[in-house]
Amino acid sequence: MSRKTFSIVDESANPWKIIILLAWPIFLEQILVSLVQAVDTAMVGSLGANATASVAISQSPNMMINGVIMAMGVGFTSLVARSVGAGDTERAKSLIRQAILLVIAIGLPLAVLCFCLARHIPMWMGGAEDILDTAATYNRIFACGMLFRGMTMVLTAIYRGFGDSKTPMKINIAVNLMNVVGNFLMIYPTRQLSVFGVEFTMFGFGWGVAGAATATALSTIIGASTLLGVTFLRKSDLQISLRDDFKPNWKEISSVFKISFPAMCERFVMSGASVIVASTVASLGTVAVASQNLAGTAESLSFMPGFAFGTAATTLFGQSIGAKRPELGKKYVSYTIRLGAAVMFVMTLVMFFGSRFIMSIFTPDEAVIEMGSVLVKILALIQVPQMIAMVYSGALKGAGDTKSPFLVALFSMWGVRVLGVTICVRLLGMGMTALCTCMCTDNVVRFILFSTIYRREKWRKHIEA
Repeated sequence: MSRKTFSIVDESANPWKIIILLAWPIFLEQILVSLVQAVDTAMVGSLGANATASVAISQSPNMMINGVIMAMGVGFTSLVARSVGAGDTERAKSLIRQAILLVIAIGLPLAVLCFCLARHIPMWMGGAEDILDTAATYNRIFACGMLFRGMTMVLTAIYRGFGDSKTPMKINIAVNLMNVVGNFLMIYPTRQLSVFGVEFTMFGFGWGVAGAATATALSTIIGASTLLGVTFLRKSDLQISLRDDFKPNWKEISSVFKISFPAMCERFVMSGASVIVASTVASLGTVAVASQNLAGTAESLSFMPGFAFGTAATTLFGQSIGAKRPELGKKYVSYTIRLGAAVMFVMTLVMFFGSRFIMSIFTPDEAVIEMGSVLVKILALIQVPQMIAMVYSGALKGAGDTKSPFLVALFSMWGVRVLGVTICVRLLGMGMTALCTCMCTDNVVRFILFSTIYRREKWRKHIEA
């Protein structure tokens, strides 16, 4: 007999408190992870524009491959949240076991594929000849940690669907701190350092871009192993055992894929569009590639808190649906948008007025700073509508509606972003500013579409189903 599962949704509780309790660990995790990634980018950036471009050129294809496993996480988050809302502990635990099987079955072949295509990917992306070897080395090492990265993403999604955002927060923060330490040791050669006037010799491997990839892969492996260990060993409603039934449950797998497949298509649509945009950026030169990559890293400092509110909406709305209390779910979505908008407005001001300073942290290259600071200012303007779109999208996914987000992504990414970039940059030769404006317009269109779809309440049919 299983222990009772306690849903975090509560009609009598203060909604602000519930949202903050769920969102703040995700918020803190994403902020700190983004800061660590920014440090990581700055370390690679210190090696020059070529090193930055070597890492950046394959990011969109790698994200497309990762998107397959991330989409599975959407299905598991939705089903776990609804199981918890309904008080069905055994189903939640069964979903965890199926998640582990699926990650191994799908993640391992994808890792092998990425390893084998290590040099072809940057070549297909239009990377300059002088960065192909370095980019290929980075991709091969990156592929070695891909299975473990997938395991971390899916288990993190499950914990959040359960309402436990603190456990993955602690582990992911530790993983990223290990990554920074690893970068410090592996990127740079042995050198003389001075701290508070005291000079000493600091050991370093001097592996450059390969060192950054190695540090990332090792920290990812440690993080996934830790999260698995917690899932098997810690006493909680999510604890599973090796003695449990790990046979494939095709009914549950079918339920997951029914939700995950549209989310998977959404990822492919978005990543495919990003590949085309990235290849367009590559046609503008190495400085453009580095500038766009660093501007995107800077934006992630504000984008990730928006992700926290979107994830909170998925959990709260999903648990409300599982408890058959949709009006309570709508209440949580409304409060989440208000709280998120206030936070994202502050982040908008920081990005807009601190754009040049932010870029100067990442790279000493003046040409990259000049171009990137303009891009950051443009990206700053769409942070609030982007966050609101993420909350509405998260609510729809919590209800099990992943088809609508896919259709929105298909229209906005390809009908607005890709078409706009192709016309403005490739046909009219308008450059990076126009490209970034097209990307922002895509986000505004997405905000309008998600707001309309959510307010029409077609998601109610998923409750009946």
